[in-house]
Amino acid sequence: MSTEIKVPTLGESVTEATVAKWFKKVGDDVAQDEPVVELETDKVTVEVRAENAGTLGEIIAEEGAEVEVGAVLGTIGAGSGKESEKKKEPEKKADSKPPEKKEETKEDKKEAKKEDEKPAPKKADEKKPEPAKSSIASDYPLAPSVRHLVDEHGLDPNAIPATGKNGRLVKADVLAYMATGPDRATKAQVPDRGPAEERVKMTRLRKRIAERLKEAQNTAAMLTTFNEVDMSAVMSMRSTYKAAFEKKHGVKMGFMSFFAKACVAALKDLPAVNAEIQDGELVYKNYYDIGVAVGTPQGLVVPVVRDCDAKSFAEIEAEISGLGRRARDGKLTMEDMTGGTFTITNGGIYGSMLSTPILNAPQSGILGMHNIKQRAVVLEDGSIVAKPMMYLALSYDHRIVDGREAVTFLVRVKECIEDPGRLLIET
Repeated sequence: MSTEIKVPTLGESVTEATVAKWFKKVGDDVAQDEPVVELETDKVTVEVRAENAGTLGEIIAEEGAEVEVGAVLGTIGAGSGKESEKKKEPEKKADSKPPEKKEETKEDKKEAKKEDEKPAPKKADEKKPEPAKSSIASDYPLAPSVRHLVDEHGLDPNAIPATGKNGRLVKADVLAYMATGPDRATKAQVPDRGPAEERVKMTRLRKRIAERLKEAQNTAAMLTTFNEVDMSAVMSMRSTYKAAFEKKHGVKMGFMSFFAKACVAALKDLPAVNAEIQDGELVYKNYYDIGVAVGTPQGLVVPVVRDCDAKSFAEIEAEISGLGRRARDGKLTMEDMTGGTFTITNGGIYGSMLSTPILNAPQSGILGMHNIKQRAVVLEDGSIVAKPMMYLALSYDHRIVDGREAVTFLVRVKECIEDPGRLLIET
């Protein structure tokens, strides 16, 4: 009896997914609770595991297919792939069984003698064995565009590495081979260039990122205010305590915990920045779940560090480190991504000097951090000194947050970073 592989519940407000990758092929053995297929939603990737052990009997939803919650992806049959192979073995043995010997008669011996006396065939008449054809040419016909390139340049399709689905040869494979293959390129080809264009289907995550960012621009009355902060005090504290901090807590002391704590202090003073609009009402949040933007190969994601007001610096650093690692490995869960009352994004790790971050809707504020540079700063006594400075940007929804509140918020963050002792005694 076969078991259906179905799309599981994907989380709040998520009803569809894309089949990203099958880990097994039809006929492969599947162990209980082993990942069989990976789904991509607009927030995270989800591995669907086998409920029972057996053999992958059928793939109903191919890679790239759009599926809804509860849809059947494939089936797992009883037994194993090894057992199915054993069933085929008797047939092979029957086919390969040698014929029974019969007694030679005098006539048979005469015929054999005549055959032996025949002259050997000339070498010119000998036919050379044909080279084995690859599965690409035999199993799948070449696409017209591929066939045109192959014929035009006199290429052997079996000699070209194929990267298409199920081992198919695609146009990009031929172009890449012509650029790098041995003496295959024509003079019209530029040796070090690949195809002039490449079309890649947008992932569901990338589509959703684009939709959310554009939605934020179209919906919110978004403005950005800027300030700069002297990082001397935080950098000095890190230099003094980083070894002891890491030894005790098993995590490095970074900048993000300082900014998370500074934002919590500012959010408590300016609650509008921690609010959102729901059904024509302003909802003020009395909890502080800070989203931390993380860049991954699949796109930008914003996992959430919950209750930052109740967590220590070490707890915040450990959680940010773990979320960042899971984000890059594609292991974030829906719970990791859900909620969030305010967001921090750090473009400085990529070298950004200044930017205007886009709101993470429906939140009303996002803080942008940037790189740290030595800049000339004029002190109150008129002297000029070099200081490690960072530009800060606060983008906010003017429907909820007034300019006075936005500027005050950023000044509060600046004060906490320039004097970290404020965070410890909450002043």
